[in-house]
Amino acid sequence: MSSLPVYGWRLAPPGYATFRQLRAQGLRPGGQDVAAVLERPRRRRGPLVAYLYRVDRAKPVRSMTPARWAALAKANAAQQVCPNCRQDAGYRIPTSLGMCVTCAFPEEQCAA
Repeated sequence: MSSLPVYGWRLAPPGYATFRQLRAQGLRPGGQDVAAVLERPRRRRGPLVAYLYRVDRAKPVRSMTPARWAALAKANAAQQVCPNCRQDAGYRIPTSLGMCVTCAFPEEQCAA
């Protein structure tokens, strides 16, 4: 079992990045293993842990294919249909309500 280098918060050397930092640069880990661990201490619980990847081994993010765009559009369209009135709300239905705002609050109709 190999041990990974552990760095303190904000003390990681250049050339390492978290997944989110890679994504912000238009990169992805590309199948590489975690290269190091970043730990942020907390008072009453264990430390927060972030995994670091090497930037020089990262690969560019894959572009969206037409099939993926179509699947994403279909999924977004399905989340806009109210299950109560079966109408397209024109926005994503809030999961907290489970239905469009018009069906959830029928007494508060807009007077405009």
